[in-house]
Formats: sequence, C-alpha cells, structure tokens
Amino acid sequence: MTSLDTSAPAPADSPVAPAVPDFQTPPAAAETANKIALPILAMLSVCHLLNDMIQSLLPALYPLLKQSFQLDFGQIGLITLTFQVTASLLQPLVGIYTDKRPMPWSLAIGMGFTLTGLLLLSRATSFPMLLLAAALVGSGSSVFHPESSRVARMASGGRHGLAQSLFQVGGNLGSALGPLLAAYIVMPRGQGSVGWFAFAALAAMLLLSRIGLWYRDQIPLQRKAGARAATAPKLPRNTIVATMVVLGLLIFSKYFYMASLSSYYTFYLMHKFGVSAQSAQVHLFVFLGAVALGTLAGGPIGDRIGRRYVIWFSILGVLPFTLLLPHANLAWTTVLTVIIGLILSSAFSAILVYAQELVPGRTGVIAGLFFGFAFGMGGLGAAALGQLADHVGIEAVYRLCAYLPAIGLLAWFLPKLEQRPKA
Repeated sequence: MTSLDTSAPAPADSPVAPAVPDFQTPPAAAETANKIALPILAMLSVCHLLNDMIQSLLPALYPLLKQSFQLDFGQIGLITLTFQVTASLLQPLVGIYTDKRPMPWSLAIGMGFTLTGLLLLSRATSFPMLLLAAALVGSGSSVFHPESSRVARMASGGRHGLAQSLFQVGGNLGSALGPLLAAYIVMPRGQGSVGWFAFAALAAMLLLSRIGLWYRDQIPLQRKAGARAATAPKLPRNTIVATMVVLGLLIFSKYFYMASLSSYYTFYLMHKFGVSAQSAQVHLFVFLGAVALGTLAGGPIGDRIGRRYVIWFSILGVLPFTLLLPHANLAWTTVLTVIIGLILSSAFSAILVYAQELVPGRTGVIAGLFFGFAFGMGGLGAAALGQLADHVGIEAVYRLCAYLPAIGLLAWFLPKLEQRPKA
C-alpha cells in the first residue's frame, strides 16, 4: 500500500477542480468549529482521572495480592487478562450499539459496575473473587471509554486531537495516581482500604450524570452530522482495511511494551536493584506521570503537523531508549522510562483520531474497537509476559520487549489524511 496525499480544494472561482476528494476536514467539523465545550471536556477528563485511578489500583496491588494469596506471575497475568478482556470484548459492541441508539445515561451506569468491582476487590477472599472483581471493573471500562470518547469528539469544536488529549490525559493522571495512592494508603493499611475509593466512583457517577444531560441535548445535531458523514468522500475500502491492520499492529507494539512496564516494572526494580515495594511504586508513578504529559502533547501536535507524523515518531522513535533500558543502572532506568513514557504515550490520541477520520461517522465503533483492542493487547501482553517471566526471568522479558517498537516502521504505509495547516 502506498501513501495517499490529498491536496487542498480549489477556490470557488478556480477553473480547475480538485483532482482528488478532500479527506482533511471531518463532516461535522464545520458545524462545530469554534464551539469547543471546555467545561464538558474538563468534566470528562476528571471522570477519566477517577475511573483510571480506580482501575490502576488493581495492578498497583499486585505485590500485596501476590503475597496475601500466594500468587505466581502467571496468576497475576490472568487477573490483568480478565480485566482487559472484559473491557476489550465489550467496548466494540457498546460502540456499535450506541452509534445507532445513543444512551446518555450509560456513562453513569458503567461507573456503577466499576464501583461494584471496587467494593468486591476490597473484600475478596479467594482468587476467583479477584477475577470477578477484575471482570466488573473491566465491564465498567467497556462502557466508559467508547462513550466518553464520543462525547469528547462532540465537545471538540473541530479540534479533535486536542479534545482527545484532554480527555485521555485525565486517564493517564489517574493511572499515575493509582500506584502512588496504593503505596501510601493501601499498602500500609491492607486490602480493605481499597473500599475507601468508592467515594471517587460515586463522585464520578455524579459528574457523568451531568455530562449525560449535555449529551442528550446534542443527539439531534449528531444525527445530522452522521447523515452528512455517510455521503462524504472516502478512501477505497481495501485501503481502509489495510490501514486499519497497520494501526492494529502499531497498537499491538505500543500496548505489549506498555504492559511490560505497567504490570511488571515494580517487580523488575525490586528484583534487579533491590528497592522496596513502596519505592518501586514511586518509580512507577514517575513513569506514569511521564505518560500523562506525553498524552497531553500528542493530540495538539497531531492537529498541527499531522497525525501520521506523530504516530511515526511515537512508536519508532522510542526504539533506541527501549534497547538501552535493560542495560541501565537504577538512575538511568528512571530517566529512560520517563523518556519512553513521554514519547510512546503520544501515539494513542493520534491513532484514535486518525482512525475516526479514516472512517467518518462511526465514532463509537472506532473508539470501541481501538480502546478495546488496546485493552486486549495490554491484557494479552500482561498474561504472556507473566508466563514468560516465570520461565526465563523478569530481566529477560525486558530484553525481549525492547525490540517491539521496531514495528513502528509500518507507519510508513499509512495514507496521508490531512495536510499541515497554514500559519
């Protein structure tokens, strides 16, 4: 597949018609331009923070759960797999359904599943109960992410990359806060203190109910935008399918590598450098904070220079640092993971908006597919890498994963959907 470059439309009085259709501007962008709903985006970002903070408690608790329930790395991987699979399998189905029948109250209802899973996690007494708690939290995520991504696009005012970055940075901040809160609240006080975070879930449900009111009022406008999208010029079907395969492989590369850090970074630091569990959680917080900063930058940069270039740099550009990581001392390990987090995290906002512009009018389906696939790859990565760590050791896992970003070379085959904006 070769790159497809689209040219700007000719002026209205120009005698020359454009040679190819213009794929740059999404159908709804003209209507929503200069009407960005910042309060809605801010509430979405806060809810994403609370949602992902709750979810990140699960992997942050792994050292405690491993000791309390006598788990091996394979069982820890199964917990992550259960959470990720329930989220990944349900998210595309939620997107398909809500594209046709919008459900403004689904966000608050989904957070109710997360709340139930959180309370069960705080009282679990067996490994099957841990798996059920992980499944409930994953089910809540399966509703929250595609629907929140849809609302973020509604509120974007045409600045889709910025809106997705603002939405997703809340999740990254929440993921960074989870290990820190686990280190200083849950680890000293035990598993039962997880239940205190139910107040965060309740606060998110209140905010999501308010967002649902705004969402309900936008439904008529979105139906008109969807009708226009159905008649907008599109790339050939074979090109779309091939491009989606490339994007899927890039997601695989990013989230398999991210699974090695988010699920096993604490164990790696404790094993290789002999740091305490609490100190390892702080290092994980630093890495996840870098991920949040990279996410915030990726969307606006993609709006300005083109998402294809952001995707290319984000996946492939991290390769030298991942290759160095297994050979670094503790100080350089911290530095390298910060660099890796900054670069690698800028990809997902760009990939998601790129895919939504590739298939206009199917916002929910695309968000569900990509969030679901990302969660699924994270879950499969955690399970596979856990089994591998049991056999070859955690340090060998990091040496093998270092080559995953080389898959970023495939970004060369992505068609150019947008041009660099004029100054």
